[in-house]
Amino acid sequence: MPYFDAASSAPLHPVARQALLAALDEGWADPARLYREGRRARLLLDAAREAAAEAVGCRPDELTFTSSGTRAAHSAISGALAGRRRVGRHLVVSAVEHSSVLHAAATHEAQGGTFAEVPVDRAGAVSAAAYGEALREDTALACLQSANHEVGTEQPVAEVAELCRASGVPLLVDAAQSLGWGPVPAGWSLLTASAHKWGGPSGVGLLAVRKGVRFAPQGPSDERESGRAAGFENIPAVVAAAASLRAVRAEAAAESVRLRALVDLIRARVPELVPDVEVVGDPVRRLPHLVTFSCLYVDGETLLHELDRAEFSVSSGSSCTSSTLTPSHVLRAMGVLSEGNVRVSLPAGTTAEDVDRFLRVLPGAVSEVRERLGAPVSVAPSPAAATSLVVDSLGKRCPIPVIELAKVIGEVPVGGTVTVLSDDEAARLDIPAWCAMREQEYVGEEPADRGSAYVVRRLS
Repeated sequence: MPYFDAASSAPLHPVARQALLAALDEGWADPARLYREGRRARLLLDAAREAAAEAVGCRPDELTFTSSGTRAAHSAISGALAGRRRVGRHLVVSAVEHSSVLHAAATHEAQGGTFAEVPVDRAGAVSAAAYGEALREDTALACLQSANHEVGTEQPVAEVAELCRASGVPLLVDAAQSLGWGPVPAGWSLLTASAHKWGGPSGVGLLAVRKGVRFAPQGPSDERESGRAAGFENIPAVVAAAASLRAVRAEAAAESVRLRALVDLIRARVPELVPDVEVVGDPVRRLPHLVTFSCLYVDGETLLHELDRAEFSVSSGSSCTSSTLTPSHVLRAMGVLSEGNVRVSLPAGTTAEDVDRFLRVLPGAVSEVRERLGAPVSVAPSPAAATSLVVDSLGKRCPIPVIELAKVIGEVPVGGTVTVLSDDEAARLDIPAWCAMREQEYVGEEPADRGSAYVVRRLS
């Protein structure tokens, strides 16, 4: 069964498995003890730290192992903000940061701090100039991911780092998605990553803090990991994480070329094979293994189930696949179609045969879901009965409001309007996206007794 969700968690690398098993026998003792078992454990821990630091591009004494990438992000943000409290309590993040960063920003705000979100374009990238404008005299910390978790777009880290340096603001880079493919551009002050993203074991995060960065770890103090990560180190997992990072880096150049070609094929063929698809994310400045696309008139959860039945494991940012019933914050920030969203992220070793079969299976799966939902095959104009219509889609989840809009747009004359009443958050994205794809005019959103009223004008 092809596993196409490496961006969530990559399969355990063979080198990680070998290192983990070996370290279980040698690295079980307390590395803080002076007897031989402790010294042996300490040697393994130190060797792992040196290997990981080399891959990150920092000194070993600047690197801390944490219990997860999320823990690393939370510790990095709280520690940097506390260390620079005298400067101010302002935090800058991009609108598409990982949820762990945005949750930390929300907590900071709840505790009396402030934060600014830098918007992104439709490809998911921030403008370095816009990021620079968000920096203030009281900015204590800036955060920018190296590459987006959902759409793969690479961010202008080097340019933003230079602006942060000129303003005297430390830059925290979330490198979870990109670190296995290569080092982050120079200029960062803090960096976080997560081992299970590159084929290491889960439960290991990396936190790098450059010398000279004011940093005050929060929470009860602990003598381990320079006081930045409390608790007994999971030495076997740490050893496996460092070994696998070194291994995937050695393979990255060749595997990047191979997987990029497969992703390019998916990007080109999906719009040809499936009508009404929007491929999102930057087509050039992106991770080599990841592609995201959204299918009009499709329920994302149902589509994932159909692909799972065909033995393909993929993920989605559609609202119907989340517990909150809201679209992915990344897709929302980009302003792109969210319904029927599919993220394909290929693990190392993915074959061309697997991708070819995916491209054969996908059109039928999408067609089956659309037929089940009663999606229109085409917009069929009919004699206009009124210059405006109102579609009541209250209580219905996308893509139903969009499907109902598509069915009636031909019933108003050119220049007429259709108003869609909806209380589904995804409609705020998907109705304007439908208008762009169908070359109709999105007039705007108006208040309603319940939900919102989305007004569309027929142009053709």
